[in-house]
Amino acid sequence: MKKEQLSAAVPGQCEQPKAGSRYTCSVEAALDVIGGKWKGIIVFHLLTGSPRRFNEFRRLMPMITQRMLTLQLRELEQDGILHREVYREVPPRVEYSLTPFGLTLKPIILQMWEWGKTYEARLAEQEQTPNTSALSDERSESSE
Repeated sequence: MKKEQLSAAVPGQCEQPKAGSRYTCSVEAALDVIGGKWKGIIVFHLLTGSPRRFNEFRRLMPMITQRMLTLQLRELEQDGILHREVYREVPPRVEYSLTPFGLTLKPIILQMWEWGKTYEARLAEQEQTPNTSALSDERSESSE
């Protein structure tokens, strides 16, 4: 994308915050809700449309601790992104699903997924391609 096109596609700087506003920029507001390591991944796993249970998330994200998952799910629920359904059964069953407001994140999360695939491919390519600048530095040092 050319610089002129990029400038036209991206709004100018963030405006001065309105009185009583928590955020100085709308991007800050969005990142407050889906920022961090786990929230975007949680939302991604809920995009299938079928509710997920706590232990399903633990299996899908083995590196997250139980405490962190609980915290992230609570925050997403407080922000109106996901719905927590408690079934009165023994043992109790709890399912998480996206709210209609949470579903508005779908294009953003899918775009992040696409970007992530591109970035992973770029990293793989860099690992396979020898670092030519490091080689030229070594050559210039050996010639001195």
